[in-house]
Amino acid sequence: MSDLSRSTAPYILSVANQKGGVGKTTTAINLAAALVERGARVLLVDLDPQGNASTGLGLPPSARLKTTYDLLIDEIPLVDTVVQTDIDGLLICPSTADLSSADIQLVANEKRSFLLHDALREPRVDTLDLDFILIDCPPSLSLLTVNAMVASHAVLVPLQAEFFALEGLSQLMLTIREVRRGANTGLRIEGVVLTMVDSRNRLSQQVENDARSTLGDLVFKTMIPRNVRVSEAPSYALPVLSYDSSSKGSEAYRNLASEVLARHPISRHPEEEVN
Repeated sequence: MSDLSRSTAPYILSVANQKGGVGKTTTAINLAAALVERGARVLLVDLDPQGNASTGLGLPPSARLKTTYDLLIDEIPLVDTVVQTDIDGLLICPSTADLSSADIQLVANEKRSFLLHDALREPRVDTLDLDFILIDCPPSLSLLTVNAMVASHAVLVPLQAEFFALEGLSQLMLTIREVRRGANTGLRIEGVVLTMVDSRNRLSQQVENDARSTLGDLVFKTMIPRNVRVSEAPSYALPVLSYDSSSKGSEAYRNLASEVLARHPISRHPEEEVN
């Protein structure tokens, strides 16, 4: 198995929550864009059969010639699937609905849980000169999500500020624990980020208080507000940072990126940084 801690490797982060509609893909797209804005080179791996991350970064289905389906099922090299987005320094390995059948097709493969792990550590990946790899997981605890966790250093969990939010975390935590016991002993929880927060709403305040009292320092200081610009940006196939750079949503994702970079600084020389 490849060394997860080698210093030259990109930091691999799964964005996961089995509950849909919590801002998972929105967080993956905008955190990636915010990291790039800070000078990082980032690959976003779209592991969701809905392909929303691919669409949200301006890649129509007709442009997705090789996808995460080909990566996992046919084991083609990652570099042959990667597409440069309109944002310099932000690459994507796209997805299509073909990926929805991957769980069934992978069951008979002895390496089924390690396919993404191995693909992200193939020697040619070094030519992409990446600082981070973000994996947008499907909204389920499927074999695809397990592949992402086995491949990752850590898991970032978007948590919607709504009633019963914390109850939905228990199964995800159990899955992380099972992966840590076997296939990836170094896997950890990067943190929980509260999304769709309305600071004027008593329920949002209660969820924040409950999350911080239950999970402590696992909860990021940054909270993503309920913001119309964040909601509008995908319809223009743009991250909110490109759609409305001065919006509250953009500032929130910049702050989240700052928290991530404080933990995992990039070593790129200034003259190499993306402006």
